[in-house]
Amino acid sequence: MYAGTYGTLLVDADTRLPLTLWEGRDAETLSTWLGEHPGVEIVCRDGSPSYRQGISAGAPDALQVSDRFHLWQGLSSRVQEIATAHRGCLPAAAPDPEPVIPEPAEVRDPQAADTPTRRHAKRLFEAVQAVTDTARGRSYHSIARELGLNRRTVRNYARATTWQECIRRRYPRRPTPLDPYLGYLRQLWDEGEHNALVLHQEIAAKGYRGHYQQVKLAVQPLRRGLPLAEVHERAPSPREVARWIAAAPGRRGLHVLERLSCLLDHCPELQRAHTLVREFATMLDAQDAALLPAWLDRLTTSGLPTLASMAKSIREDEAAVVQGITTSFSSGVNEGRITDVKLQKRIMAGRAGVPLLRQRVVLIAHLRRRYPGSNPPVPP
Repeated sequence: MYAGTYGTLLVDADTRLPLTLWEGRDAETLSTWLGEHPGVEIVCRDGSPSYRQGISAGAPDALQVSDRFHLWQGLSSRVQEIATAHRGCLPAAAPDPEPVIPEPAEVRDPQAADTPTRRHAKRLFEAVQAVTDTARGRSYHSIARELGLNRRTVRNYARATTWQECIRRRYPRRPTPLDPYLGYLRQLWDEGEHNALVLHQEIAAKGYRGHYQQVKLAVQPLRRGLPLAEVHERAPSPREVARWIAAAPGRRGLHVLERLSCLLDHCPELQRAHTLVREFATMLDAQDAALLPAWLDRLTTSGLPTLASMAKSIREDEAAVVQGITTSFSSGVNEGRITDVKLQKRIMAGRAGVPLLRQRVVLIAHLRRRYPGSNPPVPP
């Protein structure tokens, strides 16, 4: 409910309506509520030990189901920890940089290059410095009026020691999702394909998920006879690597497949993590938990401490995990109602406490039961 705190929201999976809300995740409160409301048959939850203990005490006959989304989320976070521990291997996912052609000395020397921008900056610097040297103490406003310049321009040139400091710096372009496909776009362009829509369709077939307008803007330099923007590759972050490994192989773009393959060949620990993740994904897709015990043994002997600790926590809750893999029950409706509670809190400028939020949750559920199929307004 507040920063750094947790709350518990119970939702009826049949009516998809919230039941109650309280602050904290303690087992005693959950056990008490379940004891006061007998008849609960199935409870879908995350892997919190307090929830497991509270349900076992308050509704011992209820079937507990470990939510598959939270199982997958927990596995992905462990993969991210592994990628963080092997951060030194991540640059292997970046392709080898192309050889850099050295620039001529006259281009590297800022004083030797003669361009209109530099000549203009030099003239302004000399004009501003001449006025400030002859009339010290004058305000920037008066100098700006005399020279016909903006006050900020006068201030910048007056504070500078050389005219080169006043030239706008050109920062390197940030990488974009289109960068991996620029080489392929250039190849298609050289082969005679100049339709941006067709070019977008070609790279979309290779995994690009961006908009057509990005491709249209990218090929504009080619229409003027200029080269494409320079590609700046960087090493992926641990979070990106975890997302690559967690994604289904069919949903990985061509560039991601190439970079991930290089990374897995370089780092055997991430290779083992990738294999284990795909094995668990196969169990979830097939809804078959027959291989779960053997998979947990491989986690324990993988040599990866984070996965070994996950295997230990899953074994403590193995019955619920099996139900989460083999059944279709999930806590997705609960996540939606949590979003509703957050929205209610934002509507009240973030000042609503748990008692007021609980009243609004119960009131909304009552109104929706009374007026099914509608969205009645909630009194302020």
